[in-house]
Amino acid sequence: MTINFVKENKEAVVAQGANLRQKALENKIDIYTLKGKLTNCGGNGQCATCLVEIVEGMENLSPRTDFEQRVLKKKPDSYRLACQTLVNGPVKVKTKP
Repeated sequence: MTINFVKENKEAVVAQGANLRQKALENKIDIYTLKGKLTNCGGNGQCATCLVEIVEGMENLSPRTDFEQRVLKKKPDSYRLACQTLVNGPVKVKTKP
């Protein structure tokens, strides 16, 4: 299955249950804004700087974690934290929404 990074026009082939942040970084996809580059927590679900928008395939992702529910409550339902998101099917992602 694949993760399609829309803005970068890149596709990554991943195994079921792959972590979205990890796969983005492995495929040289820049998911952080400048502030995020300086302050990210390294994927521990503490900082909320790895924000992405799911364009397609939301049903193929793990449900939002409690941390995501709290920090994303004012954001659209299509927004996720890449470090908290597990991919279980094809998905289209927009980085730095």
